[in-house]
Amino acid sequence: MQPEIVPTKAPGGIRLRGIIIGIAVIWLALCLSATSLGIGFLVGRSNGTLSGGAMAPFQQAWDLIHANYVDQPVNDTKLIQGAIDGMMQSLGDEHSTYMSPDTYTAATASLEGYEGIGAEVDLTGQYIKIVDPFPGSPADKAGLKAGDEIVAVDGVDMTGVDPSVARDKLLGPAGTHVKLTIKRAGESQPLQFDLIRAKIDPPVVKTSMLAGNIGYVSLAIFSDTASAQLQTSLQDLMNKHPKGLILDLRGNPGGLVTSAVDVASQFLPADKLLVVERYGDGHEIRSYTHGGGLATTIPLVVLVDGGTASAAEIVAGAIQDYDRAPLVGMPTYGKGSVQVWLPLVNNMGAVRITVARWYTPNGRQIANLGLTPTFEKPILQADIDAGKDPQRDRALELLQ
Repeated sequence: MQPEIVPTKAPGGIRLRGIIIGIAVIWLALCLSATSLGIGFLVGRSNGTLSGGAMAPFQQAWDLIHANYVDQPVNDTKLIQGAIDGMMQSLGDEHSTYMSPDTYTAATASLEGYEGIGAEVDLTGQYIKIVDPFPGSPADKAGLKAGDEIVAVDGVDMTGVDPSVARDKLLGPAGTHVKLTIKRAGESQPLQFDLIRAKIDPPVVKTSMLAGNIGYVSLAIFSDTASAQLQTSLQDLMNKHPKGLILDLRGNPGGLVTSAVDVASQFLPADKLLVVERYGDGHEIRSYTHGGGLATTIPLVVLVDGGTASAAEIVAGAIQDYDRAPLVGMPTYGKGSVQVWLPLVNNMGAVRITVARWYTPNGRQIANLGLTPTFEKPILQADIDAGKDPQRDRALELLQ
């Protein structure tokens, strides 16, 4: 079983977060309970084996296509993949889907780093815009800067090319070259850069000290390295003796449940119920915080928005349920279901199947409902254009 990645949206607000190349095939859905259930249980619960009679219409359709379709020969692999995809869509669950071999390969690698140029980017404009080159990455070493726009890749003009498609051209095996043509503010002519791709382990935690001696912690995703990075960064921050903390989960698509337990344990006392996973056969799995948190008593505010999903909602929901801290921002995504990824034989990709739903300690269902912030505060385009963050400003007000 593999971790998942969730789609992001921001109803009523605009996300500040860029998109990290390769972290997220972000349009997948992210949640997981790999440590709490075994694949044998999932497969063993099946009682829907098809008899020959039930398969007869499928076989008939297959034969009719091969006998009558105008363009022969047909692609049998595509027929099978299309049939599996249609079967998953018939469930009526947006998170239970078929994953092609390419999609499955990309998704399973997404939380383990990737190979590319190493930058956080914004895909919302005409061109890919660099938001933040990762320290020590090829993008950083080459001299790319925040605000740079990639107008050509390997000499191919990206004008009119969907930025999400152009992004894929930046990925590639470590050690290979990619030539970028950059439009930079203040430069009259485009700049040329030759980068050598590398294995990238995206930083998922950012910290800083804000006005009024308030510490700020931003968590981008609940990856397998998130808890260790948070432990180190939070310790450094606490050594500066802040009088309050802001935990920024905006745009966080979720990740590993085990990581969510570790992260929540930094802010909640030990042995607190964090989340209940309720399965189709009625049994439940309960996850609890463990001891040793660095910030269990310091005043805290959590920032959320429409891109806060899955494991991020687990953490925010528990913090809200225990009145540990208010949530500030916009309603969260509502990705409160557990999926497992089950690979198919013959390298045909995988199916992602919803097996359970999540509930907060107070019994609130997260799926399709999300979390309502304690203090709702939108971010408007005018705020972004002016470089303002009214949600963070509201958090600072609450901590003063």
